[in-house]
Amino acid sequence: MTGAVQDTTVRGSEARPVSFARGAPSVDIVDVEGLQQAAQDAFTADPAGMTGYGTAVGYLPLRAWIAAKHGVPVEHVLVTNGSMQADAFLFDELVTPGTTVLAERPTYDRTLLGLRERGADVRLVTLEEDGIAVEEVAELLAQGVRPALLHVIPTFQNPAGYTLSLAKRERLVELARQHDFVVFEDDPYVDVRFSGEPLPRMLELDGGAASEHVVYACSFSKTICPGIRVGYLVGPPAIIDRVRVRATGTYIAPNMVAQGIVHAYLTGERFPAALERVKQALGERVGELDRALREHLPQASFRRPEGGYFLWVSLPAYEGHDVARIVAEAAARGVAIVPGTDFLLEGGENSFRLAYSAVQVGDVDSGVRRLAEAVAAARG
Repeated sequence: MTGAVQDTTVRGSEARPVSFARGAPSVDIVDVEGLQQAAQDAFTADPAGMTGYGTAVGYLPLRAWIAAKHGVPVEHVLVTNGSMQADAFLFDELVTPGTTVLAERPTYDRTLLGLRERGADVRLVTLEEDGIAVEEVAELLAQGVRPALLHVIPTFQNPAGYTLSLAKRERLVELARQHDFVVFEDDPYVDVRFSGEPLPRMLELDGGAASEHVVYACSFSKTICPGIRVGYLVGPPAIIDRVRVRATGTYIAPNMVAQGIVHAYLTGERFPAALERVKQALGERVGELDRALREHLPQASFRRPEGGYFLWVSLPAYEGHDVARIVAEAAARGVAIVPGTDFLLEGGENSFRLAYSAVQVGDVDSGVRRLAEAVAAARG
């Protein structure tokens, strides 16, 4: 082990730690100057709104901007301190001990944690390369399973990077209408697409302003920066108003300063070009990651995503991999990854998630080479 660590500290970029663990952009692709200007613009344009408490629905100009983006009345929108808080509020409204909830297998680890903490009966449904296995959902429903909620990350899914196909989106909406459950469309990565064509949201497929069975969540953490901590819900006004009451009791109002800065930045001149730079950088990074995995870890299977932050890697199950050992061996070589077991209720010992959003292109090859060494050492 000691010799392996010494080997990784010999040459240039190989001496640097490489983290494929955190789903966040590196600071070089964040428009820091633009955000500084947006903060100044926001305080200049609306000092009272920026410095006051506001209300639980969020900063009103931003709420209106979001409503216009999705083609719904403002009563359908609530702005929160990040999309994870939006998730938590919705779970608190719809999930009680014993409530059946369907979700993808694998899915975001914080989703699993939040649902299990609330005592949900979580049923995980196979995740295929074109999204959740909707006919498996249909079979569960035919067997009498009655979920209150189906949670899905439809675009560049975390942890897999997969995208739900149009046909499956339409089928999920159809099933939700037939069996009267809510589809929670958790979609924070949708706007960081760097290849391929965008797909309609299930919120739109369910009628947009007339939607009764889809609640949509999104975030500005991926398009602007994570530290801004601004997300939102769009859904039927009855559900949104229940969440508003809960938000009022939680904090009276979310962070008006952060939301005001987001609004100033979105309506300013710099946002479109800045978002394009983010998407270009992510596309370059995933391209290099794709190449490096094929060269250094050819036994791995994965699907190159068309956007987002993540890529899911599976190693041949028959080789008997132990992802906990792989994680430890990788850490000893200065490489951080997240084990597949974190995203599942069981299984995942031969899988791991790689986040490429924060890794400079010049560090990808070194990181993957050391990761391949870790995989070999873990088997040995």
